[in-house]
Amino acid sequence: MHALQYEITLPADYDMGIIRERVATRGHLLDAFPGLGLKAYLIRERADGSPVNQYAPFYLWADPAGMNAFLWGPGFQGIVNDFGRPVVQHWTGLAYDEGPASAEPPRTATRRRRPIPDRLTPAEAVESALERQAAEVKADGVVARAVAVDPRHWELLTFTLWADPGVEEPDADRFQVPHLSAPERAGLGPGRTW
Repeated sequence: MHALQYEITLPADYDMGIIRERVATRGHLLDAFPGLGLKAYLIRERADGSPVNQYAPFYLWADPAGMNAFLWGPGFQGIVNDFGRPVVQHWTGLAYDEGPASAEPPRTATRRRRPIPDRLTPAEAVESALERQAAEVKADGVVARAVAVDPRHWELLTFTLWADPGVEEPDADRFQVPHLSAPERAGLGPGRTW
């Protein structure tokens, strides 16, 4: 599993209805994309208390060939054509699990990014993150949850899809999820990816 995200930060007075329309008219195009575990079309808005207006799709790839076909094909080129070439953040997947609300559509998502402290070995940090994953994925309203690591910056990422739009998660960025494409969600796991 491989996690990927790009963030398109928009002006404070940007009409986020344009992004919602983009998702409504184009979101279905990845509903059957080979190799895609899931794509959460993420939006956050200043009007909802976010520090920025942002379109920030998040992907979990079941197959790297699918990810490469997207990045080097017409899918990602549409983003480049409309918004310029964003930085594509990526993480190596550590674990994916379905939560108790897995049958429900996600309404919100949270993303936490934490540096791995120098005092911990990478293995210790990963084991600790996996222990938290096993406990936190059981929370009411969790649709699915993934843990990944960026070994370039030694950063742990947790990404959670929620059925409940009102959920709060400390120290996490919160997004709305107007659409989810999940053609190979079943191929993401459960549990560790090694």
